[in-house]
Amino acid sequence: MDRIPILKLGGVLIVTIQVDMHDRLALALEEDLTAKIASTGARGVLIEISALEIVDSFIGRMLDNIAAISRVLDAETVVVGMRPAVAITLVELGLELTGIKTALNVERGMAMMQARLHEDDEDGSARARYED
Repeated sequence: MDRIPILKLGGVLIVTIQVDMHDRLALALEEDLTAKIASTGARGVLIEISALEIVDSFIGRMLDNIAAISRVLDAETVVVGMRPAVAITLVELGLELTGIKTALNVERGMAMMQARLHEDDEDGSARARYED
C-alpha cells in the first residue's frame, strides 16, 4: 500500500491506519492530510491507530507534525485506539504529542470532534451577530 485512505465525514477527516507504517507511507500521509485539510476546509482530523503494534520515534514525530499542521490550518487532531504498549513506548521515547487529543475509540473521538464543531458554530454565530 502506497497511500492511506482519507475519508471525509462532515467537517472531519478520518484516517484509519490498518498497516504497519513505514517512513515513506508516513510522509505521504502527512502530505495527503495537509492537502485534504486545505482543499476541504475540514475542522478536525481523527486518526485511528488500533492496528499499529509499534510506534517508533519517527511515527510519533509524524503524528505530532500532523497535529501542528492541522492547528495552523484550524483543524483539531484526535488520535483514537492507541494500544497501551504504544502509549508506554511514546512515553519512554519522551514524545509529548503536543496538540493531539486522544480518545479510547472512534465513537468517543467523534464525540469530541462534534463538540468542537458545535462550539465553533456557536462562536461563529455570536461573532456574526456582533459584527452586524
